[in-house]
Amino acid sequence: AEDEVALFEKDMKEFWMQLKISYGTEQNSQTSALRDLCKETIEALSEKWSKKLKEEDLMIDKIQEYNNEILQQSKYIAEKEEQLTEIKSKLNQEEEQQQNLTDIIQDLKEELMRKMEVKSSKNKAAKEKMEQVSKITTLFKEHLGLEIRRIHDEQLQFIFRHIDHKDPDKPYLCTLSINEKGDYEVTSCTPPLDCIAELQLKLRETNNFSAFVANIRKAFTALSYK
Repeated sequence: AEDEVALFEKDMKEFWMQLKISYGTEQNSQTSALRDLCKETIEALSEKWSKKLKEEDLMIDKIQEYNNEILQQSKYIAEKEEQLTEIKSKLNQEEEQQQNLTDIIQDLKEELMRKMEVKSSKNKAAKEKMEQVSKITTLFKEHLGLEIRRIHDEQLQFIFRHIDHKDPDKPYLCTLSINEKGDYEVTSCTPPLDCIAELQLKLRETNNFSAFVANIRKAFTALSYK
């Protein structure tokens, strides 16, 4: 703006110099010629500065347009940054949930493995007990008139004979199984014995299967004489 003012002052000085020169050398020139020159000069200056003002107005409009565009871009960037912050927050939450889910799955796996180990241990113990029973089956059958059968639900049925001296072939039955805790359990006894609960408890405490079978036989024998 200062340069334009200086330029304007320069143009006005040149105008007045021309005016003085014309007045000094041609004092007798016609007044109309001087007036025309003044008019032309003023019109030229007016046109020149009018053009400059229009250019400045256009420049101001352009600057305002640029400012508006910058403002819109700033708003757009702010919105995108807010959206990006929300997305990052959601991603962090999802990662945390994923980690929690992974931890839960790991805990469930470990718990399942522990249960499987316990179950395997119980199955092994049950298998060992069944093998123990099978090993002495032949001995009992030969010497005590005992027959052992494997029936439904992995139960063992003991069939005692030679109990009743009046009817040696009469069967006396006792059915034994291994429960979920891995303990022996008498599921049936025919004819019933009053001492069966006591004999079952003693078998669990001592794990002496041979003594249990012998005691059952003694109880059936005593019952046959009543």
